[in-house]
Amino acid sequence: MVDGVVGGGTGGLPEVDFAKVFDEAPAPFLLLTPDFVIVHANRARLEATATTLEDTVGRNLFDVFPAAPDDPAAEGIRMLRESLERVRDTGRPDLMPVTKYDIPMPDGGYVERYWSPRNVPVLDERGRVVLLLHRSDDITEYVRDRDEARLEAARGSRWRERVTQVESDLFARTRELESANARLREVGEQQRRTARRLAGLAALASELAATETSADLLEVLFRRAGATVGATAVLVGTVRDDDRLELADSLGERSALHGGLLPADSPLAVAAAARGARVLVPDASRAAPVPAVGAEAVRTAGLRAWAALPLRAAGRPLGAVAFGWAQPQVFGAEETELLEAVAAQCAQALERVRRLEAERQRASATRTLAETLQRSLLTDPPQPDHLHVVARYVPAAQEAHVGGDWYDAFPSRDGATHLVIGDVTGHDRFAAAAMGQLRNTLRGIAHALGRSPAEVLTALDEALADLGSTTLATAVLARVEQAPEESAAGLRTLRWSNAGHPPPLLLQPGAPARLLSRPEDLMLGLLPHVPRSDHAEALHPGATVVLYTDGLVERRGETLDEGLRRLVEAGARLAELPLPGLCDALIAELAPSAEDDVALLAVRAHPQDRPRPPEAGPAGNP
Repeated sequence: MVDGVVGGGTGGLPEVDFAKVFDEAPAPFLLLTPDFVIVHANRARLEATATTLEDTVGRNLFDVFPAAPDDPAAEGIRMLRESLERVRDTGRPDLMPVTKYDIPMPDGGYVERYWSPRNVPVLDERGRVVLLLHRSDDITEYVRDRDEARLEAARGSRWRERVTQVESDLFARTRELESANARLREVGEQQRRTARRLAGLAALASELAATETSADLLEVLFRRAGATVGATAVLVGTVRDDDRLELADSLGERSALHGGLLPADSPLAVAAAARGARVLVPDASRAAPVPAVGAEAVRTAGLRAWAALPLRAAGRPLGAVAFGWAQPQVFGAEETELLEAVAAQCAQALERVRRLEAERQRASATRTLAETLQRSLLTDPPQPDHLHVVARYVPAAQEAHVGGDWYDAFPSRDGATHLVIGDVTGHDRFAAAAMGQLRNTLRGIAHALGRSPAEVLTALDEALADLGSTTLATAVLARVEQAPEESAAGLRTLRWSNAGHPPPLLLQPGAPARLLSRPEDLMLGLLPHVPRSDHAEALHPGATVVLYTDGLVERRGETLDEGLRRLVEAGARLAELPLPGLCDALIAELAPSAEDDVALLAVRAHPQDRPRPPEAGPAGNP
């Protein structure tokens, strides 16, 4: 071990015992907390002030070295306090002018001393001031020698008077220059501080504008608003319907109030702020107790200062926001304006998020009502002999996107099976209600007429016009028929009419997958007396027909032809799957997160010498 150092360091250099270096430094040093409590003093400091560590450590600097009584010229204590406060608040060193600061002696008297002080901040890794280093060189002998020289010069010749005058002028100009430099540094630091605050406020406003939920809003407030004002803790209280405040804060488990409720007349500062007051506590140790977030929370978090401000929008109270600091704060005009600006941003964001959440709740209620109506009408399809019918309905991923999609399957009096797929225009509860009326009217007309799909759709269009309905819809009405001669060959006929709807998909065994694209007729509700057309296609044993709504094939940024091409390719790959699996796989591949409702109805013709497959499960989201 080398005297004065400890151990061996990197590259063979010794590790320095900084505590010993601090104590042995010839210049007097004093280490303080940000609220000016003495942490340590080196030997030179103790000798210069005739003090001991036992009598000073743990005590406030200005209690250990009070101002000398009956000495109106002694402004050193005021100047020293102001310098230390500047260093603590700005995080920058401060050089003081020569200062007269008399030292108390053990006998109760004071010794005149002149000092050349300098105060330096000690920062942690986050740039916060954690300690203050005070160096003060005793220049009392220099000042006394200078004053004696001046007196002697005053008694001497005329040229000595001139020297003294020049020296005085030089000293005055030096003091003026120091003062000007200090003012310049202060203005520069003020400008930098203002720029930092404006940048922080702009970043806060930008992040708040992007929030859409209360949880997102609180996360931004805890992370960004606290950093903008340099706070240790942030507490938000929002007014509920019962006028109580619901609390959330950045302290989490360390908070005694997180997730709690406060009555509207609570004496806590956050509740007072919600009632319209502004509470500012710069230093809890020097002010009357004004609880901010409760005594337990203050004790646990170690808060020394706090501010609580109301949150209001359009004259309505929304709650309050409170900030807490571990160190005493100065709430000047700039600091207060920044707090109020942050509170205003919080209030605007809170009002906007509340509106969004209320709209989402209303949309969800509408969605639930419409979806309930749709599902009450979209019943399980029948299962005729040697036909397997499967239906699926998947609501859109968007909460407010309610559509008029529907499917239906029902037998006719002549033994054929009707298949219907349709889509009423619009995306709201009115579309869902119109869908229900249209479905039931179509069922009744098809059963009463017993005619071809084109004739049934024409009758439906005329009925809508006669009843004054303004509903517009697309639809495909199909019949799976089997004439006696077809039965012997195991064949069936698909006969359909298309009212402006996407074409059915045909998967015929041993043949390429294809769309049953024929010239489409007008959608329902436009020109009720225009004739409609029927189309027919033979179905071989094992053939599958898929009817669907446009939610299965339409995508933003794509043409409908691209979506139909993807449907044909997927159908060709998946054709061998059992019918329920085919329906589920098509939806999973083509509409994994549907932007629109998807209704799908599929029928498969089985050979008549093979038993019918098990009944399909309930229609709905697979």
